Amino acid sequence: MKPFRVHKGKVAPLERANIDTDQIIPKQFLKRIERTGFGEFLFYDWRHSPDGKLDPAFPLNQSRYSGANILVSGKNFGCGSSREHAVWALEDFGFRAVIAPSFADIFANNCVKNGVLTVILPDHQVGDIARRAKETDNYQITVDLEQTRVFDDQGFSANFHLDEFTRYCLLNGLDDIGLTLQHEGEIAAYEAKHPVSFSP
Repeated sequence: MKPFRVHKGKVAPLERANIDTDQIIPKQFLKRIERTGFGEFLFYDWRHSPDGKLDPAFPLNQSRYSGANILVSGKNFGCGSSREHAVWALEDFGFRAVIAPSFADIFANNCVKNGVLTVILPDHQVGDIARRAKETDNYQITVDLEQTRVFDDQGFSANFHLDEFTRYCLLNGLDDIGLTLQHEGEIAAYEAKHPVSFSP
């Protein structure tokens, strides 16, 4: 998993509350067995009009937000089903962090296991970031996990909280497998002392 330490990137605003995982990655695209390739289907039903063409009104279809890798959105982001594909789609599209007033617990946990940072800020600060993204071309912010701080070059600055275990995992790029492999020597030593016996 790619470590997350300090990331500066373009912001895309998606000012909607209660965005569920079925909107993030609709169910008809869950047939792939790989983790990659989901980005093109991110927010598919919102990004496309009924005739299948890209809807120019949707923020992620607008050229001003092309290449954005930080998403700012409304409260309860990632609610609904527990599908990890939602995080895979966000990551595959290019997002490294999502900023919102709150997140669904399972979604936030899935983000941690895939190296995507969820930043919780108060409503007014999230709204301020979204407003700046809409008013300023190529608006960028820096998300500093080492200092648990979000800031831009125009005077905005806010601190956020993240529990130390989650912060440790993200800073060091450790998913569940990575955490386990930190004890590889101890595991090998245990297995050497306890050989597995198989009956014929």
